[in-house]
Amino acid sequence: MLDHIRLYVHSYERSRDFYQQALMPLGYQLVMEFDDWAGFGWADKAELWIRGGTSTTPQLHIAFRAEERQVVREFYRLALEAGGKGNGVPAVYEQYHPDYYAAYVLDPDGHNLEVVCHLPGDLQE
Repeated sequence: MLDHIRLYVHSYERSRDFYQQALMPLGYQLVMEFDDWAGFGWADKAELWIRGGTSTTPQLHIAFRAEERQVVREFYRLALEAGGKGNGVPAVYEQYHPDYYAAYVLDPDGHNLEVVCHLPGDLQE
């Protein structure tokens, strides 16, 4: 079980603002910030940390789970508005399984973010 993930980013402020907006549909908020560190999660528990400095190479793939397909679509929209680059539109990706509804966005450092809903569409829409 994961406790948290840490990413190094080139531009701390740009990435902090990006993650604040892109993760909003998942209920993530900026819960802690000090020096050039920002922690995102809920309540007082940060699960995703970013730190200014140098981005990692190769870039990472991080998948967040959503309980509704609308959350996947909202993540994609807000992430693009925040400066992310589309890397896979909200859709069913049947190569994973028949109900794998996901969207993919590259963050400002090229890290591939995914939000996926595993529930059947007729339960969602």
